[in-house]
Amino acid sequence: MGAMNILLTGFEPFGGDSVNPSWEVARALHGEVVAGGRVHACCLPTTFDGAPAALREALARHEPGVVIALGLASGRAEVSIERVAVNLIDARIPDNAGHRPQDVPVRSDGPAAYFSTLPIKAMRDALRAAGHPAGLSLSAGAFVCNQVFYELQHQLAGQGRRSGFIHVPALPQQAPLAQPVVPSMGLAAQVEAIRLAIATALQPDGTAHASLRDEGAPTA
Repeated sequence: MGAMNILLTGFEPFGGDSVNPSWEVARALHGEVVAGGRVHACCLPTTFDGAPAALREALARHEPGVVIALGLASGRAEVSIERVAVNLIDARIPDNAGHRPQDVPVRSDGPAAYFSTLPIKAMRDALRAAGHPAGLSLSAGAFVCNQVFYELQHQLAGQGRRSGFIHVPALPQQAPLAQPVVPSMGLAAQVEAIRLAIATALQPDGTAHASLRDEGAPTA
């Protein structure tokens, strides 16, 4: 039997940035086997029209047992494991297609919110135990990140698959460009943290073991 498929999504750069750490982390982990699951990375467009369609296609193609969507939260200093997706789009800036919908639902026929089905507290605790700054968040915003989180939970509702969203900080090369200067985290640290988050999500009891942290890491 082959490894369980894990879908790990990130976003293309947006808002004038030339890089998005969510995609850099996802593609760095693409192809790895972590705790018995094989990671498949997918880059989503940072557009309200394109992201849900790309997500649906990736879900159909990989039939993953676990899905973790990543996004950039510039200004946050820690890996933020999101608890809830709300049925709201209220864009503070235009998306990459120039659209800026405000005060509209993600889905007019959907519930007010969906909760993550990841073992969020076990993931936070595993990250902190390994020395990574990590916390739980009650707001995934109202931009494309929250839209993708909501769509993901809607698509998988009732299927028994673990899925959710994690926001990562800016990369150091992005931080000096921001005014005021924002916190940052290096790419290697982000990759290690998300690898451990995946390993934790794959454990039946939601715990991770130290030996899982580097399983499947690329070798020279």
